Amino acid sequence: MRKICLLACLMLASFGVSTVAQPAAEPARPVSWRVIEEGGTGPCKAVMTESLDLPEHTVFRPLDLTVFSAGNPLPVLVWGNGACANSPFEHKNFLNEIASHGYLVVATGNIPLTDEWYKGPMSRSEQQIQSLDWVFAQNADPQSPFYQKIDLQNICLAGMSCGGLQSLFNCADPRISALMICNSGLFNQQNAHQAVGGMPMPQKEKLKDIHTPVLYMLGGEEDIAYGNGMDDFQRIQHVPAIAVNYPVGHGGTYLQPHGGEFSVIAIAWLDWQLKHSPKAARMFVGKNCLLSKRDKWTIQKNGLQK
Repeated sequence: MRKICLLACLMLASFGVSTVAQPAAEPARPVSWRVIEEGGTGPCKAVMTESLDLPEHTVFRPLDLTVFSAGNPLPVLVWGNGACANSPFEHKNFLNEIASHGYLVVATGNIPLTDEWYKGPMSRSEQQIQSLDWVFAQNADPQSPFYQKIDLQNICLAGMSCGGLQSLFNCADPRISALMICNSGLFNQQNAHQAVGGMPMPQKEKLKDIHTPVLYMLGGEEDIAYGNGMDDFQRIQHVPAIAVNYPVGHGGTYLQPHGGEFSVIAIAWLDWQLKHSPKAARMFVGKNCLLSKRDKWTIQKNGLQK
C-alpha cells in the first residue's frame, strides 16, 4: 500500500497550483482541489476538495483511492470547526495530515480556497449529520469514487470548540464508533453566559447519550474550554474516556505545520479506535503510556480506561 500511495507524490508535483483538475480516474466534475503542505506526511498523499452533492462541506482524502476497497476501506472522521465557522480554514493543515494517514475526512463548511480568515454565516449542528448521510450514500453509489471503499463501521465524530459542542449535540447517532472533543466541553449553569450566540447548548445530561469511547484533547489550564472539558471528563463513567492536555491554550496547534502536536495525538487516537492498531493504543494505554512520556503532555483516564 505504501508504494502505491507514494506514487501519488509524483502526481502532486504536476499540479503546481492550489486549485487543480481532478485526476483522470475520477468522474469529471467541476470541483475545486487544493494540495495542502505537499499532501501531508502520511503514506497516502492527500488533497482537499469538495463534492457537488454535499454543499457547505469540505472533503480531505487520499489522492489515490485505488489502494482502498471493501477489504481495505477508509475509516472516517466527521469534523466540526471552531467558532462555528462554516469553513475548515483554521483546521486544514490538521485535517489534511489526518487524511494523509489513510482517512476520509468530511468537515463542516465550504472549502477554503484562500488562507484568509473566515467571515460569514455560522455552521449548524445538522451539517455533521449531513456528512454522515453523505458518507453512507457514497459507499453505496456505484458512480462514486468511494463506492465500497468506506469503512462504515469505524467513524469518529469530532470537532474543536463550537465544533466539539456540535459533536456532543450529535453524540447519540448510532453510526459513530468514537468521539474526539477538542478544546471544548459542555457549559454548565455557572458559565453558560460565556457561550457565543449560535452555539449548541446541550445540558450536562447530554453526556449520558455518549455510547462510544471519547477523547478530550485540551490546551491546558489556559484553554478557555479547560474547565468545561475536564468537568465533562469527570462526569463520564459509563464509557471509556481519556482527557489529554497540552499547554498551548484554546487555539491548539491546528495551524502549525501538519497540525503540530495535536495531529500526532489525534492520529494515534483514530488509529487505535478506528483501525484497532495495538501500536497506536500504546500512546494511551498503560501506566507508562507513550503520551505520558511526550514533552508537556498530560493524560487522565477514567475507571473504564486503563
